[in-house]
Amino acid sequence: MTRRDLTILVIDENAIRASIIEEGLRDAGHNRVSIVHDVHGVGRVIERLQPDVIVIDLENPNRDLLESMFQLSRSVKRPIAMFVDRSDSSMIEAAIDAGVSAYVVDGLRQERVKSILDMAIGRFNAFSRMERELAEARSELADRKVIDRAKGILMKSRGISEEEAYKLLRTTAMNQNRKIAEIAQSLVLAAGLLEDP
Repeated sequence: MTRRDLTILVIDENAIRASIIEEGLRDAGHNRVSIVHDVHGVGRVIERLQPDVIVIDLENPNRDLLESMFQLSRSVKRPIAMFVDRSDSSMIEAAIDAGVSAYVVDGLRQERVKSILDMAIGRFNAFSRMERELAEARSELADRKVIDRAKGILMKSRGISEEEAYKLLRTTAMNQNRKIAEIAQSLVLAAGLLEDP
């Protein structure tokens, strides 16, 4: 999918401001643009449209509306560009925490919409990549810990070296067409069951 094939949802209670965003998106070649003027029930609209990107414009939002939009941002897992006319440092911080990809204060202009949309998509992709890498690193660390525990159990029960214990785990994993961490986890669980209560 190219960026021009994106389905974009614009959430804006103000029809004039929504038209500025829509024109900016259409100038950039985006034709699959839907606009919602009522923020209530927007979750159902998102579920139905499955947009690739969401653009939210809140002219003068109160804290409740901002918080509601931040909750939406946390749940949808999509690039979100948000325009507001006024903000403060705590709201900017809350926007970042909520995963808003681009939070633009007093910057709604038709000619800027494309670059801000591109930035939101780029930041979202970069953040998603970092989240995946972090999850993988955590998983590898957890695997390493359970393998170390399994090696310790084998070393103690069989009187073998650490290298031999690892080799035994690896050979068993290969023979069973499973991952070493899976074999190690099974061994740790079994050893736990055999321990005295």
